[in-house]
Amino acid sequence: MAKSKAPAAPKVKTGTSWKNSLKRDWQLYLLLLFPLLMVIIFSYAAYPGLRMVFMDYKPARGYDGSEWVGLETFIKVFQDADFHRALRNSIVFNVLDLVIGFPMPVILALILNELRFPRFKKVTQTILYLPHFLSWAIIGSVAYTMFRPSTGLVNMALMDLGLIEEGIPFLTEKFHWAVTYLLLNVWQTMGWGTIIYLAAITGINGELYEAAMIDGANRWKRMWHITLPGIKGTIVTMLIMNLGRVMNSNLERLTALQNSQVKDFQYQLAVYIFEKGLENGRFSMSTTVNLFQSLVGVILVLLSDRVAKKLGEDGLL
Repeated sequence: MAKSKAPAAPKVKTGTSWKNSLKRDWQLYLLLLFPLLMVIIFSYAAYPGLRMVFMDYKPARGYDGSEWVGLETFIKVFQDADFHRALRNSIVFNVLDLVIGFPMPVILALILNELRFPRFKKVTQTILYLPHFLSWAIIGSVAYTMFRPSTGLVNMALMDLGLIEEGIPFLTEKFHWAVTYLLLNVWQTMGWGTIIYLAAITGINGELYEAAMIDGANRWKRMWHITLPGIKGTIVTMLIMNLGRVMNSNLERLTALQNSQVKDFQYQLAVYIFEKGLENGRFSMSTTVNLFQSLVGVILVLLSDRVAKKLGEDGLL
């Protein structure tokens, strides 16, 4: 006798349909709607305005009335001596920012992770996060007060301790200004930058630390052989994202720390765009420089992502 076939098991639907998800979490989607609209309006809706790089754009005439000049604006920008100076300063200071500032949040996160008193750890984290919420206008005004050559708190303290005989021009001499400019950025950003790395550290399996302790590994060895490899992917991702900003510069930061004595170093692409675009009304030139910055940033991100993947990392894309 032929064996009867067993009835097929009923198909069980897995997952949740988008309609049910929308009905269940409509409040979350509603909260997401506003920032999504802001990104669309200010990031994507502005793309048609990039055509002004091929025009001698005049706001009174609009896009239709402005003269089409092709690549003439690019030629003017790349032949402009001010652009060369701004480009050189931007590259130098942004690379220094990356070299000096990028490792600090990683080091600080490793130190915070080793603190064993929860209350002290929370207080320390809060103190370190606070500079991120200060505007550069406030930081600049406080810095100029503290770093005055003769009456500034820092110079007075150093002279009282006998470490220096006369005040150091921290913000009024270009080489001292460069060091102060870089270190102020490290102070302002390193606390906030630890958040991502501390979150990555919490994802490391605690059993690895227990096994290492049983094997006799001290804190330094556990940090070097477990914590750092555990957050290596996060470090690579953040490094790729920071490489994309090598051509950018912060106008608020540069304006807050500017003065006539340090113009040679302070004149970067953000200042160039502001002066050429808003002050002189040469919107085509400023848009061209912005486009140039964005293209170089995209190229650096793609190249660094490819290198990271060749080295065995996940990369960003």
